[in-house]
Amino acid sequence: MQDISGKRVAILATNGFEQSELEVPLKKLREAGAEVDVVSLASGKIKGWDLKDWGREIPVDKTLDEARADDYDAIVLPGGVINPDLLRVERKALDFIESFWSAKKVVGAICHAPWLLAETGIVRGRRVTSYKSIKTDVINAGGLWEDTEVVTDQGLVSSRNPGDLDAFCDKLAEEIREGRHDRRVAA
Repeated sequence: MQDISGKRVAILATNGFEQSELEVPLKKLREAGAEVDVVSLASGKIKGWDLKDWGREIPVDKTLDEARADDYDAIVLPGGVINPDLLRVERKALDFIESFWSAKKVVGAICHAPWLLAETGIVRGRRVTSYKSIKTDVINAGGLWEDTEVVTDQGLVSSRNPGDLDAFCDKLAEEIREGRHDRRVAA
């Protein structure tokens, strides 16, 4: 994994995040030298979903009211079914995600998190992947869906499931290291 010392990353999540999809990027990006904050709707702790049941709690570093996209180089959106479904109805969460995209910062989404990309319109005209059960949602939102372990389109990094986490984290680090991305306007 590339050295991304000095970079700052926000992981946006709430209760019901897929355990590995938050913990693995958190660990790997920190090991690569990044400062990583878990950002959520409220302070305290959020509880993961570990495959078939509730998992471990993770401490929240900043609330959405405290976090600013200007303070970060990238945002990571873990999946799980519950987490993105709860976040996609929260205007503050959507605004936070959109502010990264508007500033041409790296946006990473795995599993069901592309629901958030559909809700914000970021997915329109972009190559992207997701968990197979939301493929139609992504396509209906204008995404160019691919069945590949990691897809990158102008700073947008997406993966399908926990089995893709190594490729996802490696590509995230590469994109974060490269920095800002020129983006054409999607049709």
